[in-house]
Amino acid sequence: MAELLIVYHSRTGGSRQMAEACAAGAQSEIATTLLTAEAAGPEDLLRASGYVFCCPENLAAISGAMKEFLDRCYYPVLGRIEGRAYAQMICAGSDGQNAARQLARIATGWRLKEVQPPLILCTHAQTPEAIQAPKHIPEAELGQCRDLGQALGAGLAMGMF
Repeated sequence: MAELLIVYHSRTGGSRQMAEACAAGAQSEIATTLLTAEAAGPEDLLRASGYVFCCPENLAAISGAMKEFLDRCYYPVLGRIEGRAYAQMICAGSDGQNAARQLARIATGWRLKEVQPPLILCTHAQTPEAIQAPKHIPEAELGQCRDLGQALGAGLAMGMF
């Protein structure tokens, strides 16, 4: 049976809200597992049919916890998950493009199949206070996350990816 794995890291709540919305959309289509980057491991990647990686942009890069997850899992699954579908979501303070490029390069190393361009939601947090403050993602933007989860889940369930 197909399964979607959503791995996320969130320090101020934005990425968590995005990942939860994505999971809510996917659960109507497919078995879905939502794990923090700290809790997810190689066995979770091997079990899943497809992935969504979601993290904040920190200093124009993926968050350290997401990078640590990818570092910890990279070699144990290398050559064992090729061709599986993935998408990514970035909670950005400015543009999020570099974080998305960094994650895409790692996914390319795994030979994953990108099934849609990165979904980057920008909070426009630019001051130290705004960057560190709890985030609230607007409902319309969370709808995009739900749609991504539903579409990826449906594609996996139908064997499209």
